[in-house]
Amino acid sequence: QVQLIESGGGLAQAGGSLRLSCVASVGTFSGDSMGWFRQTSRHAREFVAGINWNGGDTYYADSVKGRFTISRDNTKNAVYLQMNNLNSEDATVYYCNRLLQYGGTWPAYNPWGQGTQVTISS
Repeated sequence: QVQLIESGGGLAQAGGSLRLSCVASVGTFSGDSMGWFRQTSRHAREFVAGINWNGGDTYYADSVKGRFTISRDNTKNAVYLQMNNLNSEDATVYYCNRLLQYGGTWPAYNPWGQGTQVTISS
């Protein structure tokens, strides 16, 4: 299992940007596909973006496509989410996790971190 720590959330204006980071405090995910997820109003977690093990391929939920960019740095055991042109619907808690399978939207059986809160002001 890999223990994950998310950071970089905060308050942003509508139309603004934030960059989220995720690092492994215990273990490594350098060989895993990774994803970003966010909490829904029903407290489920929905898929936002995914990246393959070496960062060479990415994919996104339709709601964030063209605005968000996922990337990773395996030398730092880190994955990032650059979020641009933020809107009110992006305000929630964001989490990273290993993906069950690259190309899918399900997380692997790995503990969730505490997440990082994104708040949008109009």
